[in-house]
Formats: sequence, structure tokens, C-alpha cells
Amino acid sequence: MPIWKLAVIAAIAALALVGCGRDDPQAALEAAARSLQDSIEKKDTGALMERIHADFNANQQLDRDWVKRTATLMFLRNRKVSVIALGSRSWIDPSYADKGHTEAQVAMTGAEGLVPERLGHYEVKLEWWMEDGEWQLARLNWE
Repeated sequence: MPIWKLAVIAAIAALALVGCGRDDPQAALEAAARSLQDSIEKKDTGALMERIHADFNANQQLDRDWVKRTATLMFLRNRKVSVIALGSRSWIDPSYADKGHTEAQVAMTGAEGLVPERLGHYEVKLEWWMEDGEWQLARLNWE
């Protein structure tokens, strides 16, 4: 499985293009997305895993351990990792206030030097769950 599948997770992070000065679930969701992006770009597996829900599932077959293995491999292979949101939409579920959703188009690059050597483009759908007052990524699907 290509390492760039993890790039899909990074899509969430790029969604937080607005400020988070408000103290509401939408602002918290956007802050969580920024935190996820930062952890990927800083290659911080521990911080990344803090944003992944214990019951995480990607494309109905990949689990939380897959995220950790894939991130570790990507971070070892690439000195620099960048996440670029090409377009996104994020919202709180109107029926369940403890669930948030994001749809995005994301490009992910990896490089050893200044010029990107790898590029992946993904259309992703994410579902966030509020757990102990924090948004965590629970579901991820991509094309």
C-alpha cells in the first residue's frame, strides 16, 4: 500500500483556514485539524496519534496501528512533508453535536531536499468524534 495513503489524513489538517477565536465546536474542530497538520509536517508521530480515535477506521479496513506504521515509514523516508488543501468544507453534524465532518481535496508532498520528489492528490471524507472534550479522527475514506 503506498505511503501516500496517509496523506489523506493530512487533509483534515489543511481545512482549518479560518481563525479559532470562537469558543465553539466548529472552532475546536478547526483547531484539531491544524494540530493534525502540524504533527504531520513536524513529523511528530506521538502528536499525530493523539488526534486518532481508538476506534479509528479508514476505508473500512485500516485501523489505528496502520496510521502509526504508515506515518513512521513516511517520516523516515522524507525529510520534509507538506500538506496542501486544494479545497475543503468542514461542519458539525446537525443531528449529533459530538460528530464533525470534513470533505477535502488535498495534495501531499514529500522531499529529501528542496524540490518535492513525491506528490499525491486525494479526495477525502473524514469523520471526527468528540472524545473527552477533544476532536479525534474516527473515520477516513478517500478516492
